[in-house]
Amino acid sequence: MKAALVAFLLLALPASAQTVLNRGNGPEPDSLDPAVAGSYAETNILGDLMVGLTTLDARGKPIPGIAERWDISKDGITWTFHLRQAQWSDGAPVTAQDFVSGWRRLLDPKTASRTAAMLWILKNARAVSTGTLPPSALDVKAANARTLVVRLENPAPYLPELLAHPSGSPLPRKGSYNGPYTLKSWTPNDRVTLVKNPRFYDAKSVKIDTVHYFSTPDTLAALRRLRAGELDTQTPLPSTQVEWLRQNMPRALNIIPGLTLSYLAMNVRDPALADIRVRRAINLVYDREAVAHKVMKLNEIPAYSYVPPHTSGYRGGPALDFKAMPYPARLAAARRLMQDAGFGPFNKLHLSYAVAGTPDSRRLAAVFQAMARQIHLDVDIQASDFQIVLRNMRMGQYQLAYTDWLADYNDASTFLDLLRKGNPRNYAGYNNPRFDAAMTAAEREPDTAKRMHLMQTAERIALADMPWVPIRYRALTVAVGPRVGGFIPNPGNANRSRWLWLR
Repeated sequence: MKAALVAFLLLALPASAQTVLNRGNGPEPDSLDPAVAGSYAETNILGDLMVGLTTLDARGKPIPGIAERWDISKDGITWTFHLRQAQWSDGAPVTAQDFVSGWRRLLDPKTASRTAAMLWILKNARAVSTGTLPPSALDVKAANARTLVVRLENPAPYLPELLAHPSGSPLPRKGSYNGPYTLKSWTPNDRVTLVKNPRFYDAKSVKIDTVHYFSTPDTLAALRRLRAGELDTQTPLPSTQVEWLRQNMPRALNIIPGLTLSYLAMNVRDPALADIRVRRAINLVYDREAVAHKVMKLNEIPAYSYVPPHTSGYRGGPALDFKAMPYPARLAAARRLMQDAGFGPFNKLHLSYAVAGTPDSRRLAAVFQAMARQIHLDVDIQASDFQIVLRNMRMGQYQLAYTDWLADYNDASTFLDLLRKGNPRNYAGYNNPRFDAAMTAAEREPDTAKRMHLMQTAERIALADMPWVPIRYRALTVAVGPRVGGFIPNPGNANRSRWLWLR
């Protein structure tokens, strides 16, 4: 009754009394189904709509969500979550069975989830997602309506951070949400509008009534809208405007060192790219220092590995074997490899390059196109909407594609798992049993130091096979307008609307 009264009062307030936050959110979302969504733009919206067993605080750190507390067995395998008295926005209770059903659905091969591998840490989850076992074999049980017993394949101290991701959400009820906001409307290629959920367990602390997430693939246009006051926040920012922002809007600009790898995925199933000589030549000719220091100018670190060096518990990891080689020597080596592979000035290799049509992505594509000409490689840039690029990558219908990966949790496995056989996000189609065996051994290893060593062994194998061109450890860029309070920069760029307010 009290929640219904709050909802009525919110609707009765005059429009001028309603607080409205306008957020520029990058590419158009493809889905708001937590079992299907996966991009950062979708995660931002779902982070306002859904709460898992855990959630993220204002600093992007995991805190209790629907689970108010949990117990962990001595061996780290069994986690017992005790749920708070929470409700869906339609008034129904959020139960332990909602999580069992949601996770089974996400792992069911019929769902074709992009994020199924996120839950492979759960006992039998990988076998379920590959169709070897039925969803009912997932070792997650509802002991009662408010107690969830979860068994893992191996200890995972990062589990609270992982379960804050939308993939850990309970099964959504039709048209109902359990987070601080509910979905009011979605106008394609314009905005997703959320309104405050009066039945959220901490609704009294939510200060903003309405949140608009605007699709802003054109980051230059989005920045103009922010300067005009039409947007309160925007991420990402066009790198060409960062220096202007430093000079003219320094308080608005946030450059955040993130756990993010920008890389060029190579479809190793393609006949031309199945040749390791070609993949190595492309890795050699890509001038990472020029991109990081002369093109982007964001104080980013050129990437020579797949796992960022500041990842938790992963110090001294391996790197590409030519890291210390001067660029002229790399270029000469790349030309020799292409010649050995049968390519030269009169027999050039032609490859397509898929890229989302953002200003920075187009700039980087043109820069690489010029680099590639030096080794008799003609690159055909094919710019499309982000969703189209992502779908083509998932289906293996591309040759080269520029993308990046923002860590879902602070552990090397979030990067290396992208190359495991069966992972829906293994866009390169990489398949090396030695790599998979090392990752499986790391999964099962309880000793932290030994686990790290096994993952570094796996990364060393993948670096030698070169299914990717690691480019740079990307900085996250966000502009925050003067009206917004409560914004705290963090490496995951997770700033839920729940923690913000308007001045």
